[in-house]
Amino acid sequence: MRTLKVGIIGANAERGWARESHVPAVQHLDGFELVAVANKGQHAAEAAASAFGVRKAYGDAAALIRDSEIDLVTVATTLPTHLELITLALAAGKHVYCEYPLGVDAAESQVLAAAADGAAGVHTAIGLQARGDPAMRRARGLIASGTIGRPLSVRVYSSTFGFGPRTVIPEAYTEDPATGVNLVTVQGAHTVDLVLSLLGGFADLSALATTQYPVVRIGDGAPQQRRTFDHLLVQARLTIGVVATIEVAGGRPEGDTPFRLEVTGTDGTLLLQGGALRGFQAGRLSLSLNGRRDAAAPGPEGLSEGAASVAGIYAGLRSDIAAGTRHVAGFAHAARLSRVMEAAFASSRDGRRVSALNWPED
Repeated sequence: MRTLKVGIIGANAERGWARESHVPAVQHLDGFELVAVANKGQHAAEAAASAFGVRKAYGDAAALIRDSEIDLVTVATTLPTHLELITLALAAGKHVYCEYPLGVDAAESQVLAAAADGAAGVHTAIGLQARGDPAMRRARGLIASGTIGRPLSVRVYSSTFGFGPRTVIPEAYTEDPATGVNLVTVQGAHTVDLVLSLLGGFADLSALATTQYPVVRIGDGAPQQRRTFDHLLVQARLTIGVVATIEVAGGRPEGDTPFRLEVTGTDGTLLLQGGALRGFQAGRLSLSLNGRRDAAAPGPEGLSEGAASVAGIYAGLRSDIAAGTRHVAGFAHAARLSRVMEAAFASSRDGRRVSALNWPED
């Protein structure tokens, strides 16, 4: 198998999701070589390259994209930069792994999905890394095989330390509605996507997005009014008839950030649970079947929980590129998920149920 040369845009030597997950995942997996990083300014890029032992550092992301050695570009930057960077990468014929959300709204996500579809030979992956969790994949297989009989209902509680009464300065942009990054579009979307991955698409839904922490303090600044939502409730009916209830909660106390997803079927019950400060998608899940712990297939050894799930997505993308398949969720799926989340916003805003969504699983 040919080694894929990777360039990561947004890798920071001191902090961030790329440092925590993408860099170790790429450097751990066979079939990949991290050859370049890019950041804002040459100094920051060189610091990241030195910290990660990478040969090339770019203070200009466009220069990394133009590098003929690079096969795969990872976009791990703030959301408003995605459109320009991904458009450049696709035009250059690069494979692209991008963090979710793909675009600032469903329309922009659809533009990028269409561009990816029109880029011959290019493969994309979207950063919905819970899909790479071994327990999730095991649960999906058990449901599909009929182990719990016909699924009847799914109940989800998904919480995060983020989007609470305090926000650190590097994440101040999440308090600006214009950036498209908030509890609903991030934690809410990751949670909804896990339900879609396990049980298929939504037929209809009703949602309520609220602000439980109306006053927020950014860093050591003065208190200010929160302009985004920090809590989401969804009731949905899936296309296969399963009823779903989903609660997504921000600002939950440190050390108490649980995740729990329970699927009840005619012949049994399946439970996924776990927890991480960033939300379940940054950690690992455990699986129980009818009250007994089930040994899911182990993930890559030597990686943190978050990096292990990200590695699962990279491994799937590597296989797709080698075989010419399209099994990993890519930009088309990201665009459909964005439409589901916009439907949730519309339902909450208008106080109505949104029906006939008809957005099936990949």
